[in-house]
Amino acid sequence: MANPTTAPILFDRALLRARQNRALRNEPATFLLDRVAEDMDERLHAVLRDFSDVADVWSPGEILRQPSRDRFKSVAQIDPDQSGQEILSLQAESLDLVVSALAFQFVNDLPGVLAQIRRALRPDGLLLAAMTGGDTLSELRQSFAAAEAECEGGVSPRVAPFADLRDVGALLQRAGFALPVTDVDRVVVRYDSAFALMQDLRRMGATNVLVERRRTPTRRATLLRMAQIYAERFADSDGRIRATFDVIWLSGWAPHESQQQPLKPGSAKAGLAEAVRGVKHD
Repeated sequence: MANPTTAPILFDRALLRARQNRALRNEPATFLLDRVAEDMDERLHAVLRDFSDVADVWSPGEILRQPSRDRFKSVAQIDPDQSGQEILSLQAESLDLVVSALAFQFVNDLPGVLAQIRRALRPDGLLLAAMTGGDTLSELRQSFAAAEAECEGGVSPRVAPFADLRDVGALLQRAGFALPVTDVDRVVVRYDSAFALMQDLRRMGATNVLVERRRTPTRRATLLRMAQIYAERFADSDGRIRATFDVIWLSGWAPHESQQQPLKPGSAKAGLAEAVRGVKHD
């Protein structure tokens, strides 16, 4: 299990949990979670094997929905620790499937969490997860940076840093997963204004939880200038602005002898020269 002291603390996870709980108590914005849940269902149905014991790690809402849940013997919902710790109370080789939706982007020690999940999976068990990454909210990040530089003479961290596709694939391999696969689903949502986007982020419980965030309220002039810059740079012809959400899908299997294995060096039956000589040219 990874030592939690080795990872830099970027996110205030206790604050994240509080904001997600507040969003759920009011009128949560679930359009992204709903899209991920539908995609999760399709991806699981494409896997030609049965799963018995399943855990959902930290998803901010129900990600496994009917009829998918009927396929499983048990489904454990793993909620974030109230103290913000990233320790998963999972027994070794106790699960056939672990899923997670829109949670891993707020993890301080993602390699450590992936290693814990890998340990909890039985041989030939599957991790299937979705997290925001890539260019998610790049428009908002750029607009805030430009407004703060202009109005306040400096820039504070507003939008969390996001992992890219290659980073996530490398982390799966590092954690010991076999047959790792990653891909991106880009979702572009249009809003009447930057303030409407920020309201949705609050309703998702996804506002700024960076440890290094500014603790004083943003000046009204800075907010108005941010919205103006956003509209100038990222609006369509009808005046509505665009907001990008890149959903990175990641999957990997706990190693098992039945899985496809790479060929050992020198095990090919025919050499490259023979293969080239065998090619017919028109």
